[in-house]
Amino acid sequence: METQSLSALTPSERAVVLDRDAGIDEIRDDVRAIVEEVRTDGDDALREFSRKFDGVDVDEFDITNATERAASNVDPEIREAIEAAAERIRAFHERQVRTDWTDSFDGSILGRQFRPIRRVGAYVPGGSAAYPSTALMTVVPAKVAGVEEVVVVTPPADELNPVTLAAIGLAGADEVYGVGGAQAIGALAHGTGTIPAVEKIVGPGNRWVAAAKAEVRGDVAIDMIAGPTEVLVVADGTATPRYVAAELVGQAEHDPHSSAVAVTPDETLAQDVVAEVERQAPERDRTDVIEEALANESSGVFVADSMADATAFAEEYAVEHLVVMTADDDETLDHIDSAGSVFVGEYSPVAAGDYASGTNHVLPTSQSARTTGGLSVDSFVRSRTVQRLDGDVLDSISDTIVTLAELEGLEAHAESVRTRFE
Repeated sequence: METQSLSALTPSERAVVLDRDAGIDEIRDDVRAIVEEVRTDGDDALREFSRKFDGVDVDEFDITNATERAASNVDPEIREAIEAAAERIRAFHERQVRTDWTDSFDGSILGRQFRPIRRVGAYVPGGSAAYPSTALMTVVPAKVAGVEEVVVVTPPADELNPVTLAAIGLAGADEVYGVGGAQAIGALAHGTGTIPAVEKIVGPGNRWVAAAKAEVRGDVAIDMIAGPTEVLVVADGTATPRYVAAELVGQAEHDPHSSAVAVTPDETLAQDVVAEVERQAPERDRTDVIEEALANESSGVFVADSMADATAFAEEYAVEHLVVMTADDDETLDHIDSAGSVFVGEYSPVAAGDYASGTNHVLPTSQSARTTGGLSVDSFVRSRTVQRLDGDVLDSISDTIVTLAELEGLEAHAESVRTRFE
């Protein structure tokens, strides 16, 4: 890894850094075939794909009881950590709960009401990428929102990860099924003999999961199509190089396709960060993954001409995880609107949000933070408006309604008002 001048990047080089994607285009046809087979053949297709992709012969998909046992039998220290994280996540998301309201608008009683989605499916990764924290991040907010039936799918294995199972159970999942990959998304979307369909699918996964969510969108609601994880650190000369490097290395260990970027107007800091990355990466357990991710064209340490240029780049990048380490963090952040989650100051590592600060780690990637936010209570509710008008109020706006309706050629609309005053 070497420092690069931000202003010296060619348009094509800059585009490579900025235009990350979920990497799903080349597998869309294969995923479409998997989803269609699940839709038509149900459980038989799930068993076939479990053998083919997971190397597991599945007799019973329903593993709800296994999660309950795991929650009871998990090591007390691990259980304490899961429950502590769950409580912080629950407390943060409880602050997001919407309240129904009504008000008088010139005599009209108008309002907005919020109702939870009835049945939601959550994908919790398994296998070599087992993330018990994702069970908490998806199930807990759904239950806080009031979702009646939260269904979890997680990949099958000859020996399922007991900590992931415990986290699913402790989070409060109502149903749990041992099925993974694109086939799991197909099952949630269309239903099978064992797994009833859901109304919305949430949660992260690999590119096969992302592609399947893209495929079923329209048949069922989804939260987002997430690609590999990303971090962008905006720092100045006051930042501690080893902290900046630790954020880059930390996110790089997720996936070889992860993007880890730092931008600073201070060339000395940039050089020191590169030196720290090269020192830290070989010391980590997943060194091979980290080094591959850091070698990506979408990763790097960039020197900006000024802090204004650095923040403009960060806004354009629209990153999943934004870390700010500057002399005036609030001032810096005022110039950046687009980010999935923000970590302000040297003692706010991304890992805090990944596990235990309480915020959600299911976040938008690939510049989608420009238009959407991360998973929240809002992801699990729908809103409706309500109005109550009396005769005097309707009479006072009837001319407006009739005029506009007739302008649009909708005479019956106009008549629906006139008839009330004949």
